[in-house]
Amino acid sequence: MAKVIFKEERCKGCGHCINICPKKIISFKEIFNSKGYHPAGIEEDLMTQCIACASCGKICPDCVITIER
Repeated sequence: MAKVIFKEERCKGCGHCINICPKKIISFKEIFNSKGYHPAGIEEDLMTQCIACASCGKICPDCVITIER
């Protein structure tokens, strides 16, 4: 199973990862990071649907996403 890790404090909430995810499992969290943005993330129960395509990590302009296989 793949694990996607978001560095929430560095996320500026651009939403590119949300738009590109083929499984549509990434969403904005309700919390704010220290910069005042809603960071993107994947809920634990949806992580099993991740296919580890790494599209989210490739498109992130701030390199806040890491994919572990």
